[in-house]
Amino acid sequence: MFQYLALAKDKPWQPGPYAGVELKILHKHEATGGVVVLRKFEAGTTVPAHTHPLANEWAYVLSGEWEESGVTHAPGTLFFAPKGERHGPHAAKGEVISLTVFDGPLTVV
Repeated sequence: MFQYLALAKDKPWQPGPYAGVELKILHKHEATGGVVVLRKFEAGTTVPAHTHPLANEWAYVLSGEWEESGVTHAPGTLFFAPKGERHGPHAAKGEVISLTVFDGPLTVV
């Protein structure tokens, strides 16, 4: 049996770090500050290049198309950005939903 269960339908969408981005925090690890989130990007949203200085990031595209460096990524794509490494910009061609894991606090620079 799993020790933790989260139902996305029970979690509210909340503003993300950029306009046009919303987060559903599915789990937060109290000791590390790491989070598992659903991220929703409104169609036409572009997230500028950035870094996460305190966490590695894994993002799995569940729906929609995400463009980066002229390449379009569809559902089933997994991205990894090491802690402190610059990545982006990301452009949502339509609404995009990803399941994203940060293994430390979600900070953006």
